[in-house]
Amino acid sequence: MFTPVGILGTGSWVPARAVSNEEIARRVPGADPEWIVRRTAIRSRRFAAPGEATSDLAVRAAERALACAGLGPERIDYLIVATSTPDHPQPPTSCLVQDRIGAYGAACFDVNAVCAGFVHALVVARSLVADRPGSHALVIGADVYSRILDFGDRRTAVLFGDGAGAAVVGSVPPGRGVVEYELVSQGDANDLLGVSAGGSRSPASAATVADGGHHFRMNGRGVTELVLRAVPPMVDKLLARAGVGTADVAHVVPHQANGVLLGELVRACGLTSARTHRTVAEVANVGSASTPLTLDRASRAGHLRDGDLVLLMAFGGGMSLGACLIRWHRTGSGGEGDLPAGYGREGTGSSNS
Repeated sequence: MFTPVGILGTGSWVPARAVSNEEIARRVPGADPEWIVRRTAIRSRRFAAPGEATSDLAVRAAERALACAGLGPERIDYLIVATSTPDHPQPPTSCLVQDRIGAYGAACFDVNAVCAGFVHALVVARSLVADRPGSHALVIGADVYSRILDFGDRRTAVLFGDGAGAAVVGSVPPGRGVVEYELVSQGDANDLLGVSAGGSRSPASAATVADGGHHFRMNGRGVTELVLRAVPPMVDKLLARAGVGTADVAHVVPHQANGVLLGELVRACGLTSARTHRTVAEVANVGSASTPLTLDRASRAGHLRDGDLVLLMAFGGGMSLGACLIRWHRTGSGGEGDLPAGYGREGTGSSNS
């Protein structure tokens, strides 16, 4: 008999430093504040402090998720960090998080599906926990994109910020938890975004630094076209397998790539009757953290009710796509009313896009 597995608690964290569009405009040629809002719906983002790395943000989000779930770190059997901006090429960032929070009984590994990483890691965690009833997984999405941005490129520099989101995964009552998922990879589109230098193909050197090879690059139009073409059929396939329709979905928690794109994507998926939750205006695109961070804010604001169908959907480099349908399981307060420092209730969830 398959053990129902769902989310027992969530947490998130962003750096203290808020960076306005006005500040970005002073650094990025051709990017005035009104242009940024018109093209992206982003008004602010958070940047990590000097010396603050991905694991630092991941630890804070993890601690909040554990507190929300009412579990100590010794109860975690699997610790998975989804990131494309690890502290180091190796060891895994998950091992650094394990050491900081004291989850010494956990098996640790990282997942890199870029901005779709959290959804992929969540699906892996669900399978691991289902195979070993009574176990728990801590799944974290964390990225520090401010370190790899080229502030001479307005196509990318205005879009990203830094942050982390986490979820504790464990057994839930029958009728709750992960209902269905769909993971898709389109490797033929691997050149649409990425960082070209620093790996075995093009190791770090004075030349790669001088050429800007360690900066994040993206073909924005190509990504938008692929997302609008590939995500709706992925969602259709997932919902059909789950035996539900778009009208049954109460909440959509998408990757916060770009506020304008989110509206187009929700309409293309036929999900306008669901509540679309957004954080992109306040924290911009925080990579693999954007889906769990937005989920945490929606949960803590009390928007997710027990039994609601919640659809997570994300997309990132590779190209990697992922969607996960969850029948929400609400335990206790679920952290309601306890929003991360610097967050207001406004904007936690938006009305239909």
